[in-house]
Amino acid sequence: MPADVGTGSLVVRSPVGALELVADDGALVAIRFDAAGPVEEGADVPPVLAAARRQLAEYFAGERTVFDLPLRPAGTEFRQRVWRELAAVPWGTTTTYGALAARLGLPPGASRAVGAANGANPLPVVLPCHRVVGSDGTLTGYAGGLECKALLLHLEGVPTEADQAPLF
Repeated sequence: MPADVGTGSLVVRSPVGALELVADDGALVAIRFDAAGPVEEGADVPPVLAAARRQLAEYFAGERTVFDLPLRPAGTEFRQRVWRELAAVPWGTTTTYGALAARLGLPPGASRAVGAANGANPLPVVLPCHRVVGSDGTLTGYAGGLECKALLLHLEGVPTEADQAPLF
């Protein structure tokens, strides 16, 4: 399809490694870690991919705290609900899987289902699943790895358990 339709992919550099941005019909549908293929710095790309590239660069430079992109992540209605809640977690803060479940009106035991939906998030960074931590504040699973999760949180000024000096 022609670039003006808004379908295609683009590999960009980031502090967390190469990311593949994927668009379909004018909306961002996926961001993949450890992208294979050449980085396309000056590539003529669909407008949504150009905007995503620019906004991600601004985010990593500390100049953007909110993304303004057309998104269309594919998933079940439950996953969509969880991802909408992820989008509401403010920059520079964290929440827990249990707190997300509660915000969705789910019972306490639903935190695992929320965690699974979080893990299936096709738009990491933009839908900030890195801002979700364990109930004790520890970093738990992340598609890009825990080191990547810590880097994203540090970029937002959020300390992690690794930053806590032992008392004894």
